Amino acid sequence: MEGDGSNSLVTIKNIERELICPACKELFTHPLILPCQHSICHKCVKELLLMLDDSFNDVGSDNSNQSSPRLRLPSPSMDKIDRISRPGWKRNSLTPRTTTFPCPGCEHDVDLGERGINGLFRNFTLETIVERYRQAARAATAIMCDLCKPPPQESTKSCMDCSASYCNECFKIYHPWGTVKAQHEYVGPTTNFRPKILMCPEHETERINMYCELCKRPVCHLCKLGGNHSNHRVTTMSSAYKTLKEKLSKDIDYLIGKESQVKSQISELNLLMKETECNGERAKEEAVTHFEKLFEILEERKSSVLKAIDASKKLRLDKFQTQMEEYQGLLENNGLVGYAQEVLKETDQSCFVQTAKQLHLRIQKATESLKSFRPAAQTSFEDYVVNTSKQTELLGELSFFSSGIDVPEINEEQSKVYNNALINWHHPEKDKADSYVLEYRKINRDEEMLSWNEIEVCGTSKVISDLESNCNYAFRVRAYKGSICSPCSRELILHTPPAPVFSFLFDEKCGYNNEHLLLNLKRDHVESRAGFNLLLAAERIQVGYYTSLDYIIGDVGITKGKHFWAFRVEPYSYLVKVGVASSDKLQEWLRTPRDTVSPRYEQDSGHDSGSEDTCFDSSQPFTLVTIGMKKFFIPKSPTSSNEPENRVLPMPTSIGVFLDYDKGKVGFYDMDHMKCLYERQVDCSHTMYPAFALMGSGGIQLEEPVTAKYLEYQETM
Repeated sequence: MEGDGSNSLVTIKNIERELICPACKELFTHPLILPCQHSICHKCVKELLLMLDDSFNDVGSDNSNQSSPRLRLPSPSMDKIDRISRPGWKRNSLTPRTTTFPCPGCEHDVDLGERGINGLFRNFTLETIVERYRQAARAATAIMCDLCKPPPQESTKSCMDCSASYCNECFKIYHPWGTVKAQHEYVGPTTNFRPKILMCPEHETERINMYCELCKRPVCHLCKLGGNHSNHRVTTMSSAYKTLKEKLSKDIDYLIGKESQVKSQISELNLLMKETECNGERAKEEAVTHFEKLFEILEERKSSVLKAIDASKKLRLDKFQTQMEEYQGLLENNGLVGYAQEVLKETDQSCFVQTAKQLHLRIQKATESLKSFRPAAQTSFEDYVVNTSKQTELLGELSFFSSGIDVPEINEEQSKVYNNALINWHHPEKDKADSYVLEYRKINRDEEMLSWNEIEVCGTSKVISDLESNCNYAFRVRAYKGSICSPCSRELILHTPPAPVFSFLFDEKCGYNNEHLLLNLKRDHVESRAGFNLLLAAERIQVGYYTSLDYIIGDVGITKGKHFWAFRVEPYSYLVKVGVASSDKLQEWLRTPRDTVSPRYEQDSGHDSGSEDTCFDSSQPFTLVTIGMKKFFIPKSPTSSNEPENRVLPMPTSIGVFLDYDKGKVGFYDMDHMKCLYERQVDCSHTMYPAFALMGSGGIQLEEPVTAKYLEYQETM
């Protein structure tokens, strides 16, 4: 028996790697079984869901910018306009909570369904094994009696019905002979107590008595009668137990029978590891040799270039020195002038003429050079700038000899950056690659490159989170087939938004005109259908008539911090205005009757001025820009050209809005290049809301946050 106990101890200690949670990398604590059959700690599942739920509903706003928190505020609905600035907004019950997350074990998305964590089974078998491992690891640590008066005695047994450990004396006291408690099940000292009967997580009063062969999980009879497993094939628990135990035992016996083969393969693997170590060091030495040859060539070229520059510099300095000496000679009592003054003292005419002729030519030449001063040499060394662009590109593509794997290429059109970055790539030999490694790094403003971050990916797309705002990031990818690696793809540079992404939907209550506007169920797309009603009323129009705009706003307000959101204007749109507006201005727009017949009424200016031109210098409580007919119109400004050709730009595919509430500034961006198209001051003394207005046919689609669900949807498309 002692020998068996020793072997059991060794076995338990040897299986530690099977008892580690893939999320927290510690021993399992109350493990739950995920739909993919991997286990994970209860607390780890909760943390993952909370983290992803925050990321989905509050897309990066609070976590990425703690200094500028966002408050969820009530929309200024008509019946509650007086409470427009009061905090406490909540999304309605239709807003889904995150129940999908990537399994830390296999990295595939698992959906917990409507019941969430409550729908998962607790892995009692794994929990028991973990407890036995803990006891084996702390063999010297005794489990104390739970009922002893201090100081407690060492326990000798644990009651599974009472979920407590007892010493001999306490066990006799609390389990007296001849009582019901005397029939309780007891085991050796343990801290792991589990229920005798496994209950259904969906029907908590029903015990598990069947096994669903389709879902590979235990179920109760209510699950089969009218639940999610009503049309699934099920078997009795005893039959499933017998079948699975026979299969597992058979497979274990097979592995035990092949122990000598396994040991032989382990020895072979050890030899392969040593061979790999030697070959790796040899490859490094060869690589160093190749790079040293390149260094030698570079040093030789560097020396040659520097010598040429030094020679040119010396020649130019010599010319400047000679020219400077000549000019110094033109000074009185110096050089040429001094000599000429001495010649003038000559009284003998023949001797004077003999000397003065040549001297006069020199004086004339000096006089002409003085009138048209020209340096003897150039100071610029533009001709000596070394052009290394082609060599830099070649060195950047420096790689190993062809490995037989094509280089993957990042798809720039399908890659994007918003709250997170979504990187898609194409690989001609997709089926031949086992996996990919996506690398990314931040590029500082001084073009300094930081070290690459690496992520192993099984598919051809990946969502990357936790990127800093208003930064450039470089991305590249390489393919792996076994131990063979392809060269890296060309780098893709993406610029993150200037602020954390602000999450909101269209408000279906505040000022929403359902006769003119059509809002989808997700509340992220709106289109205008105002034209038909105008045609019906056309017979009443006898004078000039100005059609009013139909407004719709975001369902979340902003009271502090920096925020960014993006949207797409449908190409067929006739006239759309987008921007921000304060709560008091919205109250005025949505409640004040409009004189739509007045030709001096300008709806987006907020007053009867007849023109926005008078509002150049004032800081308004709103800013709207006009988009339509595939054009983006820059508002007039006193500091820039107001010519039409300078104010009309092609409409970007996606448009971003950046609001700095604290500084009272709003900017409009081209999302494709993250370039600011227009910026101005705005009065942020009240709660600010994303504002949109449509006239005629048109549509606006809010940019969807990049999440794991978004990636899954893209792949199915």
